[in-house]
Amino acid sequence: MKQFVSLQKLSKGDQVAIISPSAGLPEIFPWVLDLGRKRLNEQFGLITKEYPTTRKMGSSLEDRARDIMEAFSDERNKAVFASIGGSDQIKLIKHLDPKLFTENPKPFFGYSDNTHLHNFLWSLGIPSYYGGGVMNQFGMNVQMFDMTVNSIKKALFEGGELELMASSEYNDIGLDWSKKENLNKQRPLEKNDGLFWDGQGQVDGTLWGGCVESLIVQTSTGIYLPSNEDIEGTILILETAEDIPEHWIIEYLLTGFGERGWFGKFQAVLVGRPKAWEFDQQNTTKEKADYRKQQRETILRVVREYNKNIPVIQNLDFGHTDPQIVMPLGMNVRIDTTSKKISLSY
Repeated sequence: MKQFVSLQKLSKGDQVAIISPSAGLPEIFPWVLDLGRKRLNEQFGLITKEYPTTRKMGSSLEDRARDIMEAFSDERNKAVFASIGGSDQIKLIKHLDPKLFTENPKPFFGYSDNTHLHNFLWSLGIPSYYGGGVMNQFGMNVQMFDMTVNSIKKALFEGGELELMASSEYNDIGLDWSKKENLNKQRPLEKNDGLFWDGQGQVDGTLWGGCVESLIVQTSTGIYLPSNEDIEGTILILETAEDIPEHWIIEYLLTGFGERGWFGKFQAVLVGRPKAWEFDQQNTTKEKADYRKQQRETILRVVREYNKNIPVIQNLDFGHTDPQIVMPLGMNVRIDTTSKKISLSY
């Protein structure tokens, strides 16, 4: 099983970096980043530092890679946060110097397109936290979700274990960021479906995975995927992005994993609640429920073609909906299907 370094915990007053490894959307919606930065400062007691491309759309791959490396190499930065995701991050991984990161390991937070940077760090034996976007979670309308805050505090300051509980309500309906006043309006909440359990066993393993769309391009290149040996004993996490992909897309990704023999190596599969509403696809409550159900059925069908028994737990609180728990990639997770408990190690 792959070995990972232990990350140092932070203290109040520490400095953290904010970067934009993918899209420079803070240039278009600066008030959203400002709110997220204010909460990092005031709610978490951290000092924040931005880099040249943090608030710049269309920055070159080389410039963004430079900012990533400077953020990690600066010993004053005790953690690094992505402002938001995007779509082209896989292209900049080749511009990163692996040695710089192994000599300067530190917590990294982000999700979606940041799957690529997470898996780059994972390949170097450096854990990271899937979630906690500065604009998305720290810049949440009105206030941050308690569940999100609690998991971020575990990751940053406290360590130890956190039992993954299902939220009672969730949000996947956005409010237009172009209207600054929307930050003072509560996003609509709907009843959560709870967790969907299938399979048997008491298992533990190291988390690996991320956003389906990003994993598809990683699988296509093959360059940044773990080796068969490294994937042994891991627990796969998956979630789909805001483009609400058709179900055959996740089916193809999982089929590829199955044909690699990986469902004989994964100890379990954890799936985040899929986002089923977007501004250009404003689905009704029923349409959203139908989409989630069809995705669950697709995932379970494909996994069971390759492994009849491993636990598959779906509709978890991570990914592109809120509340969001930051998932500790490269760290241990324990699952007990009898007591229906999932314990995350931070």
